[in-house]
Amino acid sequence: MRTGRGTLSVAAGLVLVALATVGYVLPPAFDPPPLKVDPAFQTIPAQPASELRPVVAVDSVRREEISVSAEGQRLDGTLRLPMTPGRHPAMVFVSGSGNGSRTEFTPQAEFLAKAGVVTIAFDKRTVGYNFRQRDFSLLADDALRMVELLRTRPEVDPARIGLWGVSEGGWVVPIAAAKSTAVGFVILVSSPNVSPLRQVAWALNEQLLRLRAPIGARDLLTRAMGGVGFNFLRYDALPALSGIKQPVLAFYGTTDPSIPFVESTQALIKGMNRAGNDDYTIRFMAMGDHAMRVSGGPFTKGYLETMANWITGLPGTARPALHMAGATPVQRFEASDVPAAPWYAGGTMLGLTICLAAVGYVAGPIAAMVVRLRGRPLVPAETNARLWPPIRRRLSRMVWTGVGLLASVIAFIILLVLFSVNQAGAWPAVLAGWLIVRLLAALMLIQEVTAVAAFVSALREGMRPGRWQHVAVAGVLGGTGLLLVAAAYYGLFSFPW
Repeated sequence: MRTGRGTLSVAAGLVLVALATVGYVLPPAFDPPPLKVDPAFQTIPAQPASELRPVVAVDSVRREEISVSAEGQRLDGTLRLPMTPGRHPAMVFVSGSGNGSRTEFTPQAEFLAKAGVVTIAFDKRTVGYNFRQRDFSLLADDALRMVELLRTRPEVDPARIGLWGVSEGGWVVPIAAAKSTAVGFVILVSSPNVSPLRQVAWALNEQLLRLRAPIGARDLLTRAMGGVGFNFLRYDALPALSGIKQPVLAFYGTTDPSIPFVESTQALIKGMNRAGNDDYTIRFMAMGDHAMRVSGGPFTKGYLETMANWITGLPGTARPALHMAGATPVQRFEASDVPAAPWYAGGTMLGLTICLAAVGYVAGPIAAMVVRLRGRPLVPAETNARLWPPIRRRLSRMVWTGVGLLASVIAFIILLVLFSVNQAGAWPAVLAGWLIVRLLAALMLIQEVTAVAAFVSALREGMRPGRWQHVAVAGVLGGTGLLLVAAAYYGLFSFPW
């Protein structure tokens, strides 16, 4: 007896409702509210003209290649020395996340060296730092080793040796500054000052809004983030900020899509107040992006001049007349935390689910191969010979759909990451990618329901499946069922779209 299309439609609809409900009732939920307006950020005065005065460059700069012993490896870098006589202020560049090559700092290092500041830019360590493992204290120790090298140089004023950190370096530099009195000043560029998880979640939400991505795409990624078990993602920056006693200069770009700059500024001020440190200067640079550049091109107007004038003017520039100045920053949403995923939705369980699904998908073919090797007929009975081939084809299609869904989700996440860097004209591709993911999930659901109905109907018509056929059916239907539940948790069946 065959199952009617009406019955199948009702069954598929009921399963869809159940799976859609999973996406709503199971944590974690992520819906960042609009950021409450802080009056202090609505009336920011213009930057003082003295900070923007042109910088007089020296004629020549001497460069030396250096190598410093650190924990587990040596750190190579480039030392730049102005050729003017006397002792100079000095600064160490600390990179953001990723490989951190010294070459990315060449334009700034050259500008500052010509302005009379000794600089060191060094390659980031590769031992003890990777995608999963990031010890900010270890990176801080690397920076302090460079500070100690500068203290040995006769061209350097030991009272004016500072650290400069960008992005992830904004979590590293405060640790080093709080640990060592040898650090004379701190410069923070696009420093998050909130936990890495809050920063990434905020950036993700902001960039998806700019990409016009559906709400479901945001839920997919934030739930995946909630299942990541990297300890450094919940690092609290406030204790290190509260230990900074040195003068601080902080820069934020008003078009930076990666940093919640208003809340980061509030956290910095809170840290300075706890430290009893009134020597801090915060400047908002118009049109500045994450690297203080305008749309990835030239540096934002006044950034290099402000930095050079502040360093060479120390200690006189340590305590400014205006703590905050520059362009007006506008942050639309709070940097909300992403709740940790429950045990059944963590990264370990997701990996186990995919592994079990993969085992289920290959169990049937392996069982069939074993039967062939033993010389036994694959379809022992006449009824089986008639009813089994259509079921086998359904199972084969389900396997390919499941593999296609996993591949499309991975490709979609990569697409979002790539387009978050260059967002121009990317939104049609994002919508198309999300449509493909949702359609494959719906197709997999329909295939599961119809395959179960077909197998039950075959049993009613007298089919007596062998052991390997039981293995194939249980493996594919079970593996697909696991993927459907996982897809439901990550919101692939939820509404709104």
